[in-house]
Amino acid sequence: MTLTPPIRPSGLTTWPNDAALTYRRAGAWADRLLTEEFNDWCLRSPDAIAVIAGVEKLTYTQLADRVARRAAGWSGQGIRPGDRVLVQVPNRIEFPIVLLSLIRVGAVPILTMPAHRHREITALARRSGAVAYVTVDRERGFDYRDLAAEVQSAAPQLRQVFVDGNPGPHLSLARVDADPASVPSDESADPGDIALLLLSGGTTGVPKLIPRTHNDYAFNARASAELCCFDSHTVYLAALPTAHNFVLACPGILGTWASGGTVVLAPSPAPDECFTLIAQHRVTHTALVPSLVQVWLDAAEWEHPDLSSMELLQAGGSRLPASLARRVRTDWQVTVQQVYGMAEGLLNFTHLDDPDDITDNTQGRPLSSLDEIRIVDENGKDVPSGEDGELWARGPYTIRGYVAEDEINQRAFSSEGFYRSGDRVRRLSDGNLVVSGRVNETISKGGESIATDDITDILREHPAISDCAVVGIAGDGVDQRICAVIVPSGTPPTLKQLREFLLAEGIAAHKLPDVVECMPALPLTTIGKIDANAIRQNLGLKKE
Repeated sequence: MTLTPPIRPSGLTTWPNDAALTYRRAGAWADRLLTEEFNDWCLRSPDAIAVIAGVEKLTYTQLADRVARRAAGWSGQGIRPGDRVLVQVPNRIEFPIVLLSLIRVGAVPILTMPAHRHREITALARRSGAVAYVTVDRERGFDYRDLAAEVQSAAPQLRQVFVDGNPGPHLSLARVDADPASVPSDESADPGDIALLLLSGGTTGVPKLIPRTHNDYAFNARASAELCCFDSHTVYLAALPTAHNFVLACPGILGTWASGGTVVLAPSPAPDECFTLIAQHRVTHTALVPSLVQVWLDAAEWEHPDLSSMELLQAGGSRLPASLARRVRTDWQVTVQQVYGMAEGLLNFTHLDDPDDITDNTQGRPLSSLDEIRIVDENGKDVPSGEDGELWARGPYTIRGYVAEDEINQRAFSSEGFYRSGDRVRRLSDGNLVVSGRVNETISKGGESIATDDITDILREHPAISDCAVVGIAGDGVDQRICAVIVPSGTPPTLKQLREFLLAEGIAAHKLPDVVECMPALPLTTIGKIDANAIRQNLGLKKE
């Protein structure tokens, strides 16, 4: 009988002892803190440029000094080992400083997306027991100080709010720094415990907390950088949000620093801004979701940017159409790499020397020989090679359980410790995977997997709606559109009214419906569930 792995006080579901021993013997787990790894990177390349954001440039030595000063400041503000801290900082120079300094003092940063709003941040604050919240004043027209005040009133344990920029009624992040000599050493720090908390991609309404340990996340970044051939000449453009696992460590920011390269932080993924940064800083590598690949390709046709320094474009978050991969190679003379992974762990890459047919039509193969995958049917039985099934995974950087989600963990993880991804894939004879969709209904938009339940739960509260469903329908490009299908109880609300209602309830803007349709009743499956395929068929809509 398989025993349930023990859960540490931090909320981490641990790996079984035999698996942990295997990972250590294989060299995957180095038993070092992430900040110890970072210090080594800085010592190897002290005078090289580590990060660029706007007009600011920091060498590895300067970045290490800023991190040490901020860590001393956190200690002075009462942030202690094990404290959880919400971090909602966009692509600014402060992001890596906040992240690494919190880890340095043993606190656990919870990396949230800039697009998250009251509903998500409040739920995360309550669920995590976060004692502090680090954010910014304004970004892209949104005032995060007001959001912080709302969250703090709804989650009383949130003692402090630190703001980059004008703090308003909160504490100024700029005034936190202190003498680095005052940073206390945490003798109890364990490389096998939680270093940071990522967020799930949206298969439930409010994101789940994904615990990444020092051991597993360092391997995640290090092995990815090696596979992708990052080195000291790599200049990586972080175009997507830095809190995203793809951008942070696949290989991303951490993989670039492990290789002695330079990270350039883009304020947004808009092509005009990013093209300028690529030409200015001679960017060699970047990562995008497929919808942005299409936007960049179309923009380049009339902007004619200088992309001559680019060597590799990674595409992940959803399946990259073969036509777009071919356009990147033809139009830009750049190598394309498909990356299929999850914040919960398992990463799959096409390799840089793969034939075009593999890069164009598959999502690659597992990063490590230590990765174990199964592709199973609805009964948990392995399917033959080439047939579709649900992907299950376990390995040295795939978690064994979410934090504070006992009931969900019973469903999301098998008794043998395999993570049930919910992704429908097939494995080819050469080991490469092809992703064909989700086992359950979600909507793929902007590289995010958007849960329909979160939106429908709120729409059902609208006084003019008696029932509703939310389905994904074909968009103009590679993204799906969000279609709200309502059964009205009176005069149907307009799309504008629905969007205003959802915004007022705290739904993030990227989850707002693009289309609204009315039906007299929602079709159901034989077991009484809403039939999304029948809805699309009845309305004459396509899924993709």
